Amino acid sequence: MSAGPTIFDKSLLRARQRRALAMGAETFLLDRVAGELVERLSAVLRQFDRAADIGTPTDVVQRALAGKAGSIEHVEIAEDEIVRLPEASLNLAVSALALQFVNDLPGVLVQVRRALKPDGLFLAALIGGDSLTELRQSFAQAESEIEGGLSPRVAPFADLRDLGALLQRAGFALPVVDSERLTVRYDTVFNLMHDLRRMGAANALTERRRTPLRRATLLRMAEIYAERFADADKRLRATFEIVWLSGWAPDPSQQQPLKPGSARTRLADALNTKELPAGEKPRP
Repeated sequence: MSAGPTIFDKSLLRARQRRALAMGAETFLLDRVAGELVERLSAVLRQFDRAADIGTPTDVVQRALAGKAGSIEHVEIAEDEIVRLPEASLNLAVSALALQFVNDLPGVLVQVRRALKPDGLFLAALIGGDSLTELRQSFAQAESEIEGGLSPRVAPFADLRDLGALLQRAGFALPVVDSERLTVRYDTVFNLMHDLRRMGAANALTERRRTPLRRATLLRMAEIYAERFADADKRLRATFEIVWLSGWAPDPSQQQPLKPGSARTRLADALNTKELPAGEKPRP
């Protein structure tokens, strides 16, 4: 496993998630992702005998996939970020809104790929880098004005292009990354922050400021949010980006790119044009 930076305090994160369950978990994002996951899988014309749900905070994905896989088990990502699955044991691995809190995402992706049988499918959704931009900007401006500096308050979610490269590095074949943006509206920013706590998504950054948030900073942040991100009816916008990852464990049966120089038909013939030597200009 990689000994990279420790972005998230995993013990605190689990405590936040336990608190969310005790408060009554807010699951509207998870419910939407679970429904979309089932739709995406319905386009794959094959039967999955054994599946694993990797780290999803509730059993919503297991319930959504009931009857669509021979068996599906829930597997936690341990605090040391080991995914305890036997090698080449799964036809399908899925994950919903869990991987954005992983410190060593490349390492976890490699473990998931190794747990898949040849031609097994990995499909996951995680929170993307454009999420909560309104909250980030409002906090940044408020802290600059009131406290003369910034502190990390919203997680540095992964960028779309970076995730595609990570799938390739982990050894997945036919990797695909795409995203969707959801706009959720709230009466106040405090309603948004309450929902984030009920999602278990409150600040668990290792480098978070340890002193309590100043009341003046919080109130100024709320003012800025209302000034900059309110609609005509005064309700506030909050953006969530959901990034979808998919890839296959390599198998000889999969479509392979052609080797350079192996084409049997010239591009000029296909376009019904005359091929010119390099450097020669077409005549009028």
